[in-house]
Amino acid sequence: VSVIGAEDTRNSGNLLKHYEIKTLLFSYHKFNERARVEKILQYLENGEDVALISDAGTPGISDPAQVIIREAIKNEIKVETLPGATAFIPALVSSGFNTKRFYFLGFLPTKKSEKEQLLKSVSKIEDTLIFYEAPHRLMKFFQSLKTFLGNRKVVIARELSKMFETYYRLTIDEILSSPEKLILKGEFVIVVEGAKTEAVSDEEIGKLLDKFLKRNFSVKAAVEKVREITGIPKNRIYKIALSKK
Repeated sequence: VSVIGAEDTRNSGNLLKHYEIKTLLFSYHKFNERARVEKILQYLENGEDVALISDAGTPGISDPAQVIIREAIKNEIKVETLPGATAFIPALVSSGFNTKRFYFLGFLPTKKSEKEQLLKSVSKIEDTLIFYEAPHRLMKFFQSLKTFLGNRKVVIARELSKMFETYYRLTIDEILSSPEKLILKGEFVIVVEGAKTEAVSDEEIGKLLDKFLKRNFSVKAAVEKVREITGIPKNRIYKIALSKK
């Protein structure tokens, strides 16, 4: 390639130097990602190839790249992706949780309302949930999980593929009651077991519907509220609601 965009030119520079690669290197990270778009597009429109690399992991997966990829596609410029390391895959495989279906959620939003909305939206999902988190926010992260997901089994993967790789297999309650069990240094992947389906009888659903209908909710609104609480498909709740008429 003609030029390389690197998340940290110092780290990448050492790697390129080791392999005697003298390609022009420029910084491309989350703080200048949008500002670099025009520069990268100029290279590409002039027929030059541009590579993007990250310090660890894969560009575009909780690392910069999506902005320029979208712009390249919009400008009908070819995008090629090489498979790279992604921390959440080995963490998921080693967790022992369901790998057939999973949600990768990356870092939680920093805005409280957005974070709460996201956690509510996945609280009833039976598939495995995967997060990234920084060590200094880890305990607050688990407090949020406890509030919205309840007490679940989790696997915390720390410093994957590095010298101090560690796995912790605990429940959220165990983490919150004994935080000293964790070494709060390095990079973390948190794998959370999916929600357990609890059998809810038609009678229980009917009682929940009555609760909302007595508060002057419309049938549609009451059904939606019961769906949010139980995670049961709307069709089943509607049938029970209609049988009450």
